Amino acid sequence: MTKRIQTLVLEALLLIVGITTVFPFVWMLFSAFKPNSEIRALDQTLLPREWTLDNFLSLQDKFDFIRFFANSLGIALVVTGVTIYTSCLCGFVLAKYRFPGRNAIFGFILGTMMIPWAVTIIPRYTMFAAWGLRDNYLSLILPAAMSGFGIFMMRQSMDDIPDAVLEAARIDGASEIYIFHRIVLPMSRNPISALAIFQFLWAWEDYLWPYLMIDNEKMQVLAVGLTTFNGRYGTDYGGLFAATTISVIPVLVVYLIFQKRFIAGAAAAAVKG
Repeated sequence: MTKRIQTLVLEALLLIVGITTVFPFVWMLFSAFKPNSEIRALDQTLLPREWTLDNFLSLQDKFDFIRFFANSLGIALVVTGVTIYTSCLCGFVLAKYRFPGRNAIFGFILGTMMIPWAVTIIPRYTMFAAWGLRDNYLSLILPAAMSGFGIFMMRQSMDDIPDAVLEAARIDGASEIYIFHRIVLPMSRNPISALAIFQFLWAWEDYLWPYLMIDNEKMQVLAVGLTTFNGRYGTDYGGLFAATTISVIPVLVVYLIFQKRFIAGAAAAAVKG
């Protein structure tokens, strides 16, 4: 009986936390279908009194939504792909090769994870500006090309791959490149899926760095473009909620694609722990 009460209390707490987390997104979704006059009204309701699609239909007229969306999607996909590959490659080397200084290198990578990102903004900006990479997508891709978190995650995962499997492939004449691409990567699909979700989310919602490095409006990302709705004398909340609602879709799609492997990887880590 005591265990059942504990379970009910835990489920109730999780339900409260879930509702608290999801409610702002639900409010944003319904507000995207409200006219601005209703959004600004003192008497608020969750469901719109007057449903309208004007906020969605007029997005392209208010700012170049399609271009901003395409820019963000392209950059997020490239950054995610590059980060996954470099993280897997470095993780494989650190997990399966023995060489002097290996632990020191891994410790240095862990140390980079402890440095606040804000501390590196000024020197990083100065460096990329000196290289002439302002208004260049390379300035958005290169800083994310090597991820300390990704290397750490993949190193820990690949450390569990049996050495006997790799040795058998080497005895059969397989090259190290072949082993990495055809054996190690397929065996690491679960952690790769988890890293893909995290990295795509970080790249998609990044605001400050694109704001600093990209001045050309046609090259700007969606996170920065959403500030267009904040005017000098007011904010177009309806358009902002509509654009933000659409901007959530790619993140949901990526999560749904990798969901099963992400959950499987988390479950395997829990069992291992």
